[in-house]
Amino acid sequence: MLKVENLHVYYGVIHAIKGVSFEVKKGTIVSLIGSNGAGKSTILKTISNLLDVTEGDILFLGQSTKKLEAHKIVEMGISHVPEGRRVFPGLTVIENLQMGAYTRKDKEEIDKDLKKVFHHFPRLLERKNQLAGTLSGGEQQMLAMGRALMSRPKIMLLDEPSMGLAPLLVDEIFKIIEEINKSGTTILLVEQNANRALHISNYGYVLETGKVIAEGPSKQLMEDPKVIEAYLSA
Repeated sequence: MLKVENLHVYYGVIHAIKGVSFEVKKGTIVSLIGSNGAGKSTILKTISNLLDVTEGDILFLGQSTKKLEAHKIVEMGISHVPEGRRVFPGLTVIENLQMGAYTRKDKEEIDKDLKKVFHHFPRLLERKNQLAGTLSGGEQQMLAMGRALMSRPKIMLLDEPSMGLAPLLVDEIFKIIEEINKSGTTILLVEQNANRALHISNYGYVLETGKVIAEGPSKQLMEDPKVIEAYLSA
């Protein structure tokens, strides 16, 4: 479904991503794990065309996306839940969700998808008229994920969904990620909590200073002594 081929990305003179290649197959959850500064978020931003590809290519359903405008990438079926949630604080919950469907015109289907979002996130239904800026961190994370679902994505890019959340909320968010995947949405998950990410994913890639240093089925990575020592022993 999604292929990243020999990707190189620069921040000014800093060579942030150095020849990264990976694949996400339809219907799977794929995790990118690694420490802070490994390049995980940079890769997601580049897939969404918020950063330029210096070298290499990104293919979605066989089509190169690197020269497309960001909204065209959303229309193709790629949605991005950014690190730090980035909800619209001055808009209500329902208005934030409607913003997620800004590329769509099918009002009846949008209403159906709104009901699906409220099924995944009943707390958002309770707070639908509340300003997003007044929600808790966990509720904002749910809203950011719900907003991304409103574009009816084929693949969802999730950037650090557990960051700053209490353990009980982390459990809830990861259960919902699995539910979303089972309902037909492919997931590319960037997560510093490697243990949780590998537990729910089918396949994983380990990033270090802009390079893939290990990959494999998630269960295999969880048994790799080097991965255990670096990312799972805490």
